[in-house]
Amino acid sequence: MSTVTLRLIENFMMSVTGSNGHSVVVGRSPDPQFQYVGIKPSELLLMAAASCSAYDVVDILSKQRQPFDDLRVECTGNQEIDPPYRFTQIDIHFIVKGDVNPKKLERAISLSTEKYCSVLATLKPGVSIHCDFEIVS
Repeated sequence: MSTVTLRLIENFMMSVTGSNGHSVVVGRSPDPQFQYVGIKPSELLLMAAASCSAYDVVDILSKQRQPFDDLRVECTGNQEIDPPYRFTQIDIHFIVKGDVNPKKLERAISLSTEKYCSVLATLKPGVSIHCDFEIVS
């Protein structure tokens, strides 16, 4: 079981602390223009999807003995235009630097998205999820 704790800082600014004691600032200023000075709550969901799947991919590539020097993940989400602005599609693009076998990388991503990533498994029933990758030198 996981537990996070949210504390209101002021107005619409909050601090969220995970079970390991690390925190992130979430929210916006009270400005009527809705200037975000912390992370948008909806972007926390994209961050969770990207980091959960990246964690799996790193683990699987390491077990496959695939040498890579860097991993970057770009995660974008399309949301409905009306409240509650539900995500309808999430695209995850893996950029891997190194001498990685494309078939093994594809398999690692597939295993993450289909079997291991708890965040994506939670989102899948109602959100279309698409993953792709590129290998750079």
